Amino acid sequence: MTNNNYVDTIICTIFVVSAAFLYILNHFLSSSIHSTQNFEEYEWIKDAITNTLGYSTLFFPGYIVYKYIKKINYLNRSGNGYFPKIIRLCFDEDETITPSPNITTPYSVLGETFLLIFYFFGLQISYLSWGILQEKVMTQKYVSSSGEIEFFKDSQFLVFVNRVLAFTISGIILLCRRQPRHKCPLYKYIFCSFSNIMSSWCQYEALKFVSFPHQVLAKAAKVIPVMLMGKIVSKTKYEFYEYVTASILSIGMLFFMLDSGNDRAKSAVTTLSGVFLLCSYIVFDSFTSNWQGALFKKYSMRPVQMMCYVNFFSCIFTAGSLFQQVDCVILSACSASGQLFIYSTLSVFGPLVFAIITTIRQGFSVLLSCIIYNHEVNALGIFGLFLVFFSVLLRIYCNHRLKTVRKLQSENVKLQRI
Repeated sequence: MTNNNYVDTIICTIFVVSAAFLYILNHFLSSSIHSTQNFEEYEWIKDAITNTLGYSTLFFPGYIVYKYIKKINYLNRSGNGYFPKIIRLCFDEDETITPSPNITTPYSVLGETFLLIFYFFGLQISYLSWGILQEKVMTQKYVSSSGEIEFFKDSQFLVFVNRVLAFTISGIILLCRRQPRHKCPLYKYIFCSFSNIMSSWCQYEALKFVSFPHQVLAKAAKVIPVMLMGKIVSKTKYEFYEYVTASILSIGMLFFMLDSGNDRAKSAVTTLSGVFLLCSYIVFDSFTSNWQGALFKKYSMRPVQMMCYVNFFSCIFTAGSLFQQVDCVILSACSASGQLFIYSTLSVFGPLVFAIITTIRQGFSVLLSCIIYNHEVNALGIFGLFLVFFSVLLRIYCNHRLKTVRKLQSENVKLQRI
């Protein structure tokens, strides 16, 4: 056995042994957790711990392998076989890499406007359908063939089905259409994949404790956390008017959402659980979009490449659920088509524009929810919608005005030099 083969065997052994050990350990821990006294309002905590323990059986072995190959400098002295190529694909990072130029085609003002409108309506249609089905799956009754009434409870399964279909669609597109060379090491997708899984799980679980309109109420303030996370993750600088318009938009959405009652909150316990889950959703979701935006900026991958690799790891993390039903499949199809517009919007317009579009979509979601599931909306909600659209128009005007001023300043500087 050559030295390279010996090292490859050690790497495989490290991964398999550590994964097996964690699997056995997690099995006992999960059994202990679920054998404790059952309190329905705290069941989501048990599920969250169980899911996280399951993710750890893949994450920590991968982390140990990563540290080992860095320690022995494996990436610089391994051979050209299939196994070294896989390791390089997952972990190789070119320290000399410089930010890649934007691979998107430059658009005229008219072309950019039409593209934004296309992405806007694509996101609205996909995720409005997804939101209505999400509420149906998690809150409405299902009647079995024997006449028994049940509620769907397995949020992890919904996340799994969403990611499988999204990965399948993006994989087919990658096979059918030639893509530019992929530069990003695959392990960097793990972070946004995990946060994406957790944000979706928290979103589904929250519907067990709060109504859909109140879930969207929490999302109304997502624009501001996205901006704060952007400063932390990618050091993004925002103009003053962007903070102002984001605040107006958030306040408008809050007014609109507060106008409908939470018909699911029966006690302080359920309210507390719902608030915690929704806050967790906002944190995870804000990190996801900004981390993906940072990867787009540094490696300039195509949106479908991002979608494929993120959902690939999401499928691996959530592969424990193997059930299927019609509503879940339709919900997943809406989610998958929506992700195509998500990654395209993030790639071209950035996380802030994406957050604004999705915030408006949440307002439409509540309108559809109120119509279909009989939630109430009064005058305060109408005023909130007015503030939302006013903030969007104000942002468009300020952005156009700022670009015009900067263009004039640039032309004046050129004239002075001449």
